[in-house]
Amino acid sequence: MEIADLKKIRRHLGRFLKQFDDCIRTKPSRKHLRTYIRGQVSDLERKSVEPIALKAGVAPRTLQEFLGLHKWNHPQMRRRVQEIVMRDYADENAIAIVDETGFAKKGKKTAGVQRQWCGTTGKKDNCVVTVDLGYSAGDFYALIDSDLYLPEETWHKDRQRCRKAAIPDEVVYRPKWQIALEELKRAITNGVRFKYLTADEAYGKCAAFRREVGECGLTYVIEVPCSTAGWIKKPRVISPGEYDGSGRRRVRSYLAPGSRKSRPVAKLWQRGGPHWQAFHIKDTEKRPAVWEVRAIRFFASEDALPGEEGWLLVARNVVDGEIKYFLSNASADVSVEVLLHVAFSRWHIERAFQDAKGQVGMDHFEVRRYLPLTRHMILSMVSLLFLAKETKRLRGEKSMVESAPSANGRRGAA
Repeated sequence: MEIADLKKIRRHLGRFLKQFDDCIRTKPSRKHLRTYIRGQVSDLERKSVEPIALKAGVAPRTLQEFLGLHKWNHPQMRRRVQEIVMRDYADENAIAIVDETGFAKKGKKTAGVQRQWCGTTGKKDNCVVTVDLGYSAGDFYALIDSDLYLPEETWHKDRQRCRKAAIPDEVVYRPKWQIALEELKRAITNGVRFKYLTADEAYGKCAAFRREVGECGLTYVIEVPCSTAGWIKKPRVISPGEYDGSGRRRVRSYLAPGSRKSRPVAKLWQRGGPHWQAFHIKDTEKRPAVWEVRAIRFFASEDALPGEEGWLLVARNVVDGEIKYFLSNASADVSVEVLLHVAFSRWHIERAFQDAKGQVGMDHFEVRRYLPLTRHMILSMVSLLFLAKETKRLRGEKSMVESAPSANGRRGAA
């Protein structure tokens, strides 16, 4: 990169960070904010507090105090990230993407750390896990919320351990799908507008999560496990007050006698079914990603009864035969192409995680307590948003990928 470009980026960073000045009251703390963000977007190999401070010529202790002791409004800073995203990248077809990521850590003192599945290392590892919310619109993507997952047995039930890590008493165990819903509702309250939502099967397997996403007014396309059961044709349900075949009056809903039982989605078409239709999903570094898809209207089983009618998509990779199952609450007139675009948009948040860890050091934190860890995540979102804006500026406005199609299947300009 030319010297002139570097100077221009520094000027842009200064103007960008002024948008967060009202989140931080004092001038010294604002100076620390600029030092921390400059370090995160710099070419430092390690972007933890000490290397950032030494590069800037300040005492590491001052940045540590900025993260953990100084009084500044980090929830407002998170809200400002969301406001900037909506101001500059609002899109009527925006997609909310829910996912989680792990940060491998040694020891037992970092807030939330335990041996658990770590997607970063691809195995069960000693790590901290966060649940994250991404925003995707055309060729733009960003992380707009992140929250610590607090394991139930090793942390939530051991409040003494929590207090040693300065975890407030009001921070308790919540299943990951509930954390994701809280982030989604918080973003919507802050003015973020989505049309769609996608997530992997860890979230899709929860009927309550799917139902509440729908109640938020979003169209979801969520991966579900192969064991997810339901019906292609809605079975008759005996409602409270009706008489069943035996002449007994029911006080709660039941399947009518003789109704076909629900079947796992993996076994629905063992003897045939809807034909496979091939779709080009995207181009990868190795080859085009092509998936064959079966799509049909479907009633997922919820407490042994049929839920609302929606879509079931069965997608099979033409190269390796991998099969994925997706449920959607989209109406019958929404095209399969639209549903697939949303379903396979999760790569945006996976790329955001790669950028956050590889470019701004989101995983380089060495803090152990809850508050500085939370603030580090929010500051990393700020840094990532700045880099996304600069990347778009340097590349020009030409779209790198197609934007999300609207409900009629037509694609808008990126």
